[in-house]
Amino acid sequence: MIGWFRKNFSSLLWALLLSVAVWIAAVTAADPDDQRVYPKPVPIEIVGQGSGLVIVGEMPKAVEVTLRAPRSVWDRLEGQEQPIRAVVDLSGLGAGEHPVRVQVQVSENPARVVSVLPTDFTVTLEPLTSRVFPVGLTLNGQPATGYRAGNPTLEPLEVLVSGAESLVEQVARARVIVNLTGTREGINQSLDVQLYNSKNQALKGLSLNPSTVLVDIPVAQQGGYRDVIVKVIPHGQVANGYLLTNLSVFPPIVTVYSTDPTLVNSLPGVVETEPLELDGASEDISTRLTLSLPAGISVVGEQSVQVNVGVSPIQSNLTFSNIKVEVVGLGDGLSAQISPAKVDIILSGPAPLLESLLQQDIHVIVDVTELAPGIYQLKPRVEILVADIVVETILPNTVEVTITPAVTPTPGQ
Repeated sequence: MIGWFRKNFSSLLWALLLSVAVWIAAVTAADPDDQRVYPKPVPIEIVGQGSGLVIVGEMPKAVEVTLRAPRSVWDRLEGQEQPIRAVVDLSGLGAGEHPVRVQVQVSENPARVVSVLPTDFTVTLEPLTSRVFPVGLTLNGQPATGYRAGNPTLEPLEVLVSGAESLVEQVARARVIVNLTGTREGINQSLDVQLYNSKNQALKGLSLNPSTVLVDIPVAQQGGYRDVIVKVIPHGQVANGYLLTNLSVFPPIVTVYSTDPTLVNSLPGVVETEPLELDGASEDISTRLTLSLPAGISVVGEQSVQVNVGVSPIQSNLTFSNIKVEVVGLGDGLSAQISPAKVDIILSGPAPLLESLLQQDIHVIVDVTELAPGIYQLKPRVEILVADIVVETILPNTVEVTITPAVTPTPGQ
């Protein structure tokens, strides 16, 4: 037996190698390898960064990974949320510039990393430092006329700024900015703190604690000034068949002033306009009206207000009965019989237009263009010679049209 085995060893070895090759070929044919780029950018994870160091400057956020793997593995990779990790290890690195390499880890096997873009780059590390800065306040604009801003208060008065040493050294001031333009009320709100360098340029990439401060600024009306509501006084009625749809005034509130504060304090809180004439109006009105004020009181700024009035026709319905149906498009040598020959229509639109509408302004039409002799059920259409009138209903909405050859009179008849 041993002799037989020795004699046939080479043949057995070749048979084994051949079967393995055949098996590999079969597996490869059933699940061939694909080389392609992973469809999503892989975010870079930083590990091992020293607690007293921060990264400064720009660095890649993600890498593009090309893999070679069987199709079945690709299917599993593309079905997972994050099957690939791109890791940069900063362990043991101190302050300064350091070349680093991206290490890619794939959760599925067999898969081979073909390329990573970028493969390596430079990371700059700086010591983490902190400084306390007082918070200043910048006020832009002025309160509304007749109002005055009081003394502002901030809470807290200082913030702790942390970040890369070179960035913290650039900070010249910490400020909050408040816009007072046109305000009539006090301000009490938390506002973001902004950091600026010596050239008054905003700085980014630093953390603040706290990042907001509470700003309180009282705003009060000065003596002799008062805000009052504007009341429009309409006079007359719009034209018959029309409706007043809206009435607006701008500004709705005005500031009045008197050297005698008791005069403005005695006002009822409302000031009236001169009469707004509406008599017979049939279209929108846009006009300016002056205000009726007691002697010794004046309006601060513009002495009149803008008044806009919407005037629209009242919408109504009207029925026209026994409108004859007309035929168009009838071929030569044909005649048409319509049943019913007359229809009723219901119209809607502005009441003044409906009241002036005449029956001859309405045409009910059936189009029989290219129709051969026969019986047809057709929907008529309505043409109205007056704009803004809507057809609501045709009764009936379908008519029967019988098309026949025209009868030719015989000679002598």
